[in-house]
Amino acid sequence: MSAPVPLTGVRVVEFSAGVPAAYCGKLFADAGADVVLVEPDGGSPLRGRGPLFGFVATGKRSVTDGPGTAQLLADVDLVVTDGSHGGADLRRHPAATVVSVTPFGTTGPYADLPVNEFVLQAMCGSIGTRGWPGEEPLQAGGRIGDWVAGVYGAVAGAAALRRSRRTGAGDVVDVAQFEAMVVTMGGLGAVQAQLLDPDLAPAPRMLELPSIVPTADGLVGFCTVTAQQFADFLVLIGHPELIGDPELASFASRVARRHEFLAMVEAWAAERTTAEIVDFASVLRIPVAPIGTPATVADIDHFRERGVFVRNREGLLQPRVPYRSAAFATVPPGEVPAAGASVVDWPARSRPAAGDAPVQRPLAGLRVVDLTAFWAGPAGTHTLAALGADVVKVEGLQRPDGMRFSGARPATEDLWWETGHLFQASNSGKRGVTLELGRPEARELALRLVAGADLVMENFSPRVMGNLGLEYDDLRAANPRVVVVRMPAFGLDGPWRDRVGFAQTMEQASGMAWMTGRADGLPLIPRGVCDPLAGLHAAFAAIVALEVRDATGDGMQVESTMVETALTVAAEAFLAAQLGAEPRRDGNRGPGAAPQGVYRCAGDDEWVAVAVLDDDAWTRLAGVLDRPDLAGRPDLATEAGRRAAADELDGALSGWAARCDVHAAESALRAAGVASARVAAPVDLVADRQLAARGFWEEVEHPVLGTFRTTGMPFRFAGLPEPWIPAAAPTLGQHNDEVLGGELGLDAAELARLTDAGVLGARPAGL
Repeated sequence: MSAPVPLTGVRVVEFSAGVPAAYCGKLFADAGADVVLVEPDGGSPLRGRGPLFGFVATGKRSVTDGPGTAQLLADVDLVVTDGSHGGADLRRHPAATVVSVTPFGTTGPYADLPVNEFVLQAMCGSIGTRGWPGEEPLQAGGRIGDWVAGVYGAVAGAAALRRSRRTGAGDVVDVAQFEAMVVTMGGLGAVQAQLLDPDLAPAPRMLELPSIVPTADGLVGFCTVTAQQFADFLVLIGHPELIGDPELASFASRVARRHEFLAMVEAWAAERTTAEIVDFASVLRIPVAPIGTPATVADIDHFRERGVFVRNREGLLQPRVPYRSAAFATVPPGEVPAAGASVVDWPARSRPAAGDAPVQRPLAGLRVVDLTAFWAGPAGTHTLAALGADVVKVEGLQRPDGMRFSGARPATEDLWWETGHLFQASNSGKRGVTLELGRPEARELALRLVAGADLVMENFSPRVMGNLGLEYDDLRAANPRVVVVRMPAFGLDGPWRDRVGFAQTMEQASGMAWMTGRADGLPLIPRGVCDPLAGLHAAFAAIVALEVRDATGDGMQVESTMVETALTVAAEAFLAAQLGAEPRRDGNRGPGAAPQGVYRCAGDDEWVAVAVLDDDAWTRLAGVLDRPDLAGRPDLATEAGRRAAADELDGALSGWAARCDVHAAESALRAAGVASARVAAPVDLVADRQLAARGFWEEVEHPVLGTFRTTGMPFRFAGLPEPWIPAAAPTLGQHNDEVLGGELGLDAAELARLTDAGVLGARPAGL
């Protein structure tokens, strides 16, 4: 008997002119939904982006927009749009859900501004924080924010679909790409700014140390998130005497000594091959990876042995669906539909009628045991919690979530481990308990939690769950219906199975870093976006798996691999390389806009981002610059011509911007309809007009930190009240009494005994 395909029978209609909505639709198609792409006469604009269109459209059907569109919409389950539907009434059945993915959402003062992903990076804090102090700030290459918006739309849409299939109540989900990028690509510094003394704030712009360095035969990338990893790195490069150097131990002061530090690292790496360095670092459990390029990533042994790349109908290799389970099947690459070539005749069907009960959050009633840490896993469970799931976060005392300590206040302050901004932003709305899982009593309590759960999510190294006696078979014995989503960095098998990996490692190995940086410089990491991307894909996989569980009654294990998510997001360059292109980083320039860049304005480190999205915008920009000579030149009338003259046009823009106040420059460009924005620092975002108008920042009360504003969700449900965040992130062990006592039945004496024994607690061990 073949494995079920999770969303078989689900009907989706997609209107997409860009990647965000198209990728959202792809995620549903991969999971088995019947996705019908409605294209304008002449086909989708994405057909002009080469093999990328095939990647996001495989397995979909295509019709031309016309009189038959209304009939499709009359009995659809889900509509995905980016606004390219031309104002048609999309919700024609009360059980249908519409997911709109647009740059700013459908409301707010910026809703109609022309932008591209590059300008959104300038607005969300991504560009402003990448680069060395005093130098031109840099974008993350590869238009990553488009993919972020798409997967957020898919998670919110899948949750809404789950509810509507049970209750008959559809909804309208309004996803804002800007807000999605604030959460994932730079805006969390706005939370940190509220929690730290201003004197302790990190430098406004920096790069990682160590990160990517040349070797004897290529490039290698490191990542040292924890103090132990950095100490081990110093041992690796032959400088153990520097362990404890206070200037190097602090990342901010390390930046001040970067030339000295990089000289040591580069001298050591230059004498060794990439393979040797990877082997040495892996023994010390330092996150490390060879630098993947679009041309070479498919040859990396781990990816080859795991079958990560599959061949599509056009004969090109592409990343497979980044999650899998023995209990269900996803859809392999199918035909790329010809524009308007499909005939869709959905049969009539009955659907549940919407009741009179108050509409609940879509995942209300779902119980999640959260064994995740750092950013990737918590980002996924955070989104599930906002959507209504009861998420119980489990931490140890020997090793609490490492994000408690990242970006936190000095260790001289009491309860300093409660002040990490990333922990606060990614764990709000959860309940928290402590269980030292290596102890038999804690393991038993964990299994009792699992017995009452629908879902377990974890992102340990693969060996850890086995070492704890919490393999899938152990969890299944406690609860045969539980869905276990595992988020290994590199997978549950293969040569890299047991290597340590963080988002930066995924960005280095997958080819994402290759697309970021100056044309004449080393690759740079996009800086962590792979973490929330992995978490969101795992959350989508969890919702899909729960649909199978509900249909069959059986639980399952799902593997949602971090690096395969990164490979998916990097797919455009990888596919293009197979057709002879040589994609690579190019500073702040990029496809689809010319000129495009950031330009220094008058004032202290003020920059304006500009992207000319079409030929008419070029004419208007020349008017703003008061350069009729440029406007009249035939060689600049097309994007290709302007791209060929990029250096000249950058010079013209730089000269103009240098004479302007940044706010005046932004206003003049926007008034002319040119995509532009001041390059924002994360701290600026708390006062951003668009975010304020949409209620993005949510105020929470924390027992240690007091009242502050944290990130909400980058989507709005028309039928649901706000806010998304009911409570601040839990303090360590905050809900031990409530969950372990009130729900598992431990009395006060037993709770006290376990606390005295170090099984439970409210303070990290040794602090």
